[in-house]
Amino acid sequence: MSIHIVALGSECPGGVGPGEEIMGQGQLQGGLLWSYLGHGALVGPCDLESSLHNPAFMEYTSRVFGDVTVVVRDCPSWDLLDSDWASVRKVLEQADILVIKYSVTDKLAFQQVRNGYAPRLRPLLRHWGVPVILVAVGARLNDEGPPCTCPLCASDWSSCVPHSEGLQLSRDLGATYLELPSLNHVFVGRYFGSVLEYFMIQCLKHKAKERPEKRRGNKVNELRPPHLEQPARLPPIRVEESSFSQDMQWLLERGVQFADVAFYAGDSGKELGWAHAAVLCAVSPYFRQLLLGPKTRERPQSRCVCRERDGGPHSLLSTWDGAIIDDMPRSEGHLTGRLSRLVVKDPLLCMCLWETLMFIYRGAWEWDHLQEALEEKLKNSLAVAQLMERIRSLIGRERGPRDTPSARAAQLGPQTLVNLFNSPLYSDVIFMVQGSVLPAHRAVLVARCDVMAAMFSGKYAEARSRVVPIHGVSSDTFLSFLEYLYTDSCCPASVLQAMAVLVCAEMYQVKRLQHLCEVCVCAYLQSMPSRELSSTGISVIRLLRRAKCHNAEQLYVWLLHFIANNYLIFSHKPDFLELSVYAG
Repeated sequence: MSIHIVALGSECPGGVGPGEEIMGQGQLQGGLLWSYLGHGALVGPCDLESSLHNPAFMEYTSRVFGDVTVVVRDCPSWDLLDSDWASVRKVLEQADILVIKYSVTDKLAFQQVRNGYAPRLRPLLRHWGVPVILVAVGARLNDEGPPCTCPLCASDWSSCVPHSEGLQLSRDLGATYLELPSLNHVFVGRYFGSVLEYFMIQCLKHKAKERPEKRRGNKVNELRPPHLEQPARLPPIRVEESSFSQDMQWLLERGVQFADVAFYAGDSGKELGWAHAAVLCAVSPYFRQLLLGPKTRERPQSRCVCRERDGGPHSLLSTWDGAIIDDMPRSEGHLTGRLSRLVVKDPLLCMCLWETLMFIYRGAWEWDHLQEALEEKLKNSLAVAQLMERIRSLIGRERGPRDTPSARAAQLGPQTLVNLFNSPLYSDVIFMVQGSVLPAHRAVLVARCDVMAAMFSGKYAEARSRVVPIHGVSSDTFLSFLEYLYTDSCCPASVLQAMAVLVCAEMYQVKRLQHLCEVCVCAYLQSMPSRELSSTGISVIRLLRRAKCHNAEQLYVWLLHFIANNYLIFSHKPDFLELSVYAG
C-alpha cells in the first residue's frame, strides 16, 4: 500500500516568489514533512507515479509502519500553482492527505492564501472528501520581549497572523488546525506526527476495505492470526479500593504477636494494650523522641512537649523504670525480643487509649471519626476538646487556619509509613536481594501481605531468621514491591519495570498492586505515538504472553484489543503469528 500526501505553502517567512527556484534538498531537509519522515526519506519522483510528476512539486518518498510507502509532493509557493492549474489539479485529485502550511510571521502570504487560493480549493476539497491539516509554524513577534507562543497574544497582529484568523481559515476548509512554535522533535513528532499518523491509519483502513480479497489457495496448515473486532473504546482496567487503613487496623487488633510496645495505666499499673514501635515512631515525633531517647534505668522523666493553656507542664506518657528490656518473655504467641513499656499518666488518654491508637494506625487523618468516638465514650464536650488538642500535639499536627479534612488527609493517610520505607529504624528483618540489603518491618509486612503473614507467622525458617534471602526477583523490583506495602502507591519507570513488579505482586498475591501495574502498562503503551509504537523494541506479543502466564486477565484482554486497534502496526511484527496461540 502507499499513501499520497500533497503539501502546499511554505513554513518559512517569505516562501518562494515568482521566478525563484524551488527549494533545494538542503532547504527541504529543514521543512515540516521532511523533519517528520526523518532520515528514511529519498528525494526524487516515485517510479510508480511518474505520470503525475509536476515540476512545481518537490517529490520524495519514505516508509512508515514497516512497509507502507509514503509519497510526498511538496509545493512551497502558491504562485507556482497558477502556471499550470490543470496538472496541479490532477496531483490534488490523487492526494490521500492534504497539508497546508504557512508562517505566522508572514501575514501577506497568509492573506494571499485566504483570499486567493482557499476559495478555489474549498469546493474541490468538499467534493473529494480529503482530510486537510492546516499548520501554522513559528512564534509570533513581540518587540518588548522574547517571541510569544501564546495563541491569544495580540501584540503583533499588524505583522503576524493571529490565532483567530488561522482557526477561521481551518473552519472554512474543513481542516484540522495546528500551531507549531518551532520544528523541533517535540512539536513535529508528538503533535504534528500524531495527527498525520491518525489520518494515515484511517486512509489505510479505508483502502484495505476497498481492495478485493485475494485467494491464496488452500493452505490448511497455515498459521493465521485471530480475527479481532475493533471495539468503540479499549476496556478499562479496574483497581480495588485501597485497604491500607483496614490493614493497619487489623495489625492493631490482631497483630499482637509482633507488638513491641506495652502501655500501662499510671495510677493502677494495669496493662492497657499493645502497639508497634515502628508504626508509632513513623506517625508521631513524640513517640520517636520517647522510644528512641537514651536508655536509662533511673526514675522515668517525661519527654512530652505538650503544655496546658496556662503554660504548666502536663505529662501524657513516660517510660517505665527499666522501660526497654531485651529478650523479655511474653505471653503465649509473642516473640521474644525488645520490649518497651510506657506509662499513660494522662487520665483522659488512659480512658481513650484504644481510640487514639486506632486513629494513629488508620493514618492519623480521620479527625471527625476520632471526635465522634471520643464524644461517645467521654460524654463531655470540654474533655473531648482537651483530649483532641493533646492528640494533635502527640502526633505533631497543631491546628492551623487551613486545618481542613482534605488537607489533613493529604498530609498523612497512606503516607504515614513513608519514613519507615527502606529504613533501619526499628527494622526487625533484612531482605537480601541480589546482594542488596533491604531493611523492613515484620509488623507492616504481615498487615499488608497475606503471603508475608503466613511466612513470618508460621513454622517457617523466615519466622525465626532476621535475614531472609529473596530469589527470582531483582532488587529494584522487590524494592518497588516494598514501597507499595509501605506507601500504598506504585510508580514504575517503564513498561518492563511495571511488568516485573506485576510478576512480583502475583508471586506474593497482592491483587491491588497487580492491577495498578496493569494500569501503568496500559498508560505507557497508550501514550506512544504510532511511529514510536512501530519502532519500539518492546514486544507487545510478549507482554500478552506474560499477562496470560501470570493471571493478569484485565491486561490480557486490554492488550488483545490494543493489538486489534493497531493491527496495521503489529501485523508487520515478526512475532505477530504467535498471537493465534494466546488468543485462541
